[in-house]
Amino acid sequence: MSSTATSNPSSQPAPLVRFSYLLSTICGVCSATMIVLAVLITCQMIFVRAILNESTIWQTEAVVYLMVGATLLGLPYVQRLRGHVSVDLLPMMLPPGLRKGLIALTLIASIIVIGVMLFYGFEQWHVAFERNWKSDTVWGVRLWIPYLALPVGFAVFLIQLLIDLYGVLSGADDSLEPKGHS
Repeated sequence: MSSTATSNPSSQPAPLVRFSYLLSTICGVCSATMIVLAVLITCQMIFVRAILNESTIWQTEAVVYLMVGATLLGLPYVQRLRGHVSVDLLPMMLPPGLRKGLIALTLIASIIVIGVMLFYGFEQWHVAFERNWKSDTVWGVRLWIPYLALPVGFAVFLIQLLIDLYGVLSGADDSLEPKGHS
């Protein structure tokens, strides 16, 4: 757990926190794998077009779905590592109590937005699954497969945000505190 600074580094995180970290890590591994696959497919597509002078059928569509899926599944892992872009000028100027409140407020707003996105992402996936939607391409991929990244990515991201909010409110996790020069 070296990626997460806590106020008491000697204590083990709660089982729910460890489970959340595990889910986020699995999503991170899946995301990285999807990026590698997209690169390999792109290389194969270039070879087929440039060297063999043949057309491609499924490669472009697969790369797009893999990159979008990698982005969505990578969200919780990046949050776990505190890798999302942040601007900490205002928080650094605030006293610690207000800073903690601002972090909590930001997490709550994020939880609400991601909750809404999870709801509509699940709805989009469910409709595609129930109606057996397929892409309007030669490949004709069943759209519920790439759309599955929507509810899964947002659900695990939401869990990670909830764990982060708990950590901030309980004082068990100070890793979201901006680290600056005193």
